[in-house]
Amino acid sequence: MRIALFTYRGNMFCGGQGIYAAYLAKEWKNAGHDVHVFAGPPYPELEPGIPLHKIHNDNVFGAEHPDYFDPERPFSLLRPLSLWELGVSKMGVFPEMQTFGFRMMMQWKNFQEKYNFDVIFDNQTLSWGLLAIQAMGVPVVSVIHHPLHIDREADYTIDPRLIKKVKRTLYFPLFMQEQVAPRLATIVTVSEASRKEIARYFKIPEKNVPVVYNGTDTDIFHPCADVKKDSDLLFVGRTEDRKKGIGTMIEALSLLPEHINLKIVDGRIPENGLVPRLIRKYRLENRVTIVKEMLERDELVRQYASGRAAIVPSFFEGFGFPASEAMACGLPVIANAAGALPEVVGTDGRTGRLVPPRDAQAMAQAARDILFEPGKAEAMGEAARRRVQNIFRWEDAAANLVNVFEDTIRASNRRSRAA
Repeated sequence: MRIALFTYRGNMFCGGQGIYAAYLAKEWKNAGHDVHVFAGPPYPELEPGIPLHKIHNDNVFGAEHPDYFDPERPFSLLRPLSLWELGVSKMGVFPEMQTFGFRMMMQWKNFQEKYNFDVIFDNQTLSWGLLAIQAMGVPVVSVIHHPLHIDREADYTIDPRLIKKVKRTLYFPLFMQEQVAPRLATIVTVSEASRKEIARYFKIPEKNVPVVYNGTDTDIFHPCADVKKDSDLLFVGRTEDRKKGIGTMIEALSLLPEHINLKIVDGRIPENGLVPRLIRKYRLENRVTIVKEMLERDELVRQYASGRAAIVPSFFEGFGFPASEAMACGLPVIANAAGALPEVVGTDGRTGRLVPPRDAQAMAQAARDILFEPGKAEAMGEAARRRVQNIFRWEDAAANLVNVFEDTIRASNRRSRAA
C-alpha cells in the first residue's frame, strides 16, 4: 500500500503526535508498505528509507521579531499564507493546522501524479485543505487523539474570566475541525474514551470510529538496573497543559510525609509557571526536583528508571504515553480514573492505582499504598511492563490501521462506481 502520512508538526519533542507519526511510519515500512511523511517544522527524525517531504512555514506562532525573520529567505514572510499566519498569531490564533492543509492542497496534485498514493493518513490536522485533497480522488483517514474541545474546557476551568475564554476560543480551530472531521472518509482514534468524546463533539456515531491503541517501544523504554532510585514519585509531561492536573498532584504531595519526594521532568517550565507557583504555595521547595532539560530518549528512559512510581494526574488523556512509557520502564502508575488512563493502566489494581479526578486525598493514599509496603512497587512495576508488552505494540497498531485503510478504500471505490 502507498500511504501518505500528514503531520503538521512532526518532531517527537512536540508531544505524542510526533511519537505516533514516527513509529507508525517505521512499522509500515517494516511491513513492506511505501510510506511518505509530509511534515511541518520542527521536522521528524525518521527511519532510513522513509521519504520526508518538508512543508515549510515561517514558524511565526509564538515567536517575537526578529526570531521569525530568516535572513537567508528575506521575502518569505511576504507570501500570502505567511502574512496571514503572522497576523492571526498576533491575535492569539494557532494557525498551523489550517495553513499546513492549504499548503498541502496547493502541492498535492504534483505529489499524487508522482507517487500515486492509495490513502492519506492525517495526524489530527483536520484542515479545510483536506476536503479539497479528498475531492481529488484519494480517501483521507484522520486520527483524532482527543478532541481539542477538552483542552479548551480545561483552560476555562482554570481561568473562567471572559477575556481568557475569548483568547482560548480564538486559539483552537474548533469550528474548522467540527466541519472537516465528519466529511472525511474515516475517523479513527486511540482509545474508547476518545471515541466517546468524538461522538459528543463531532457528532460522528461511535460505531463509525474504529479504535486502534497506540504502541510503546519496550526495547527503548525498559528498566535500568544501574540507575539509582532517587525519586519516590515521578511526573513526565507538559506542566503548563491545564488538563494535566498538576495542582492535584502538588497538593497530594503536601499531604504525604516529608520524606516522600517528587521529580518533575518537563523541559518547558516557565520561570513563573504553574509548577513554581504551586511549589511556593505548598512550601515544597525541598521535596520537588525539576528536570528542565529537553531530553533525548535514552536520557528520558533513565529518568523514568529513577522513580519508584509514576504519577499521571491528568483530567483527560486520549491515550497517555507517559503512563505507558513509565509502565514499560517497570514503574507502577498512580493515575486519575479519567479519559483513557483506565484503559492503559488497567482497572484490576495489579499495575497501579486509579483515583477519582481532582481528589488529592485519594491520590496521596494511593501513593501510600504503593510506596509504604516493601517490594510492592517493584512487583506492580513488573506487572505493568508485562501489560504494555502484551497489549500496546506498534506493530499491532500499524497493522490494524492498514485494515482500516483497506476498508476505507473499498468503501471509496464502491461510492465511485455507484456515482
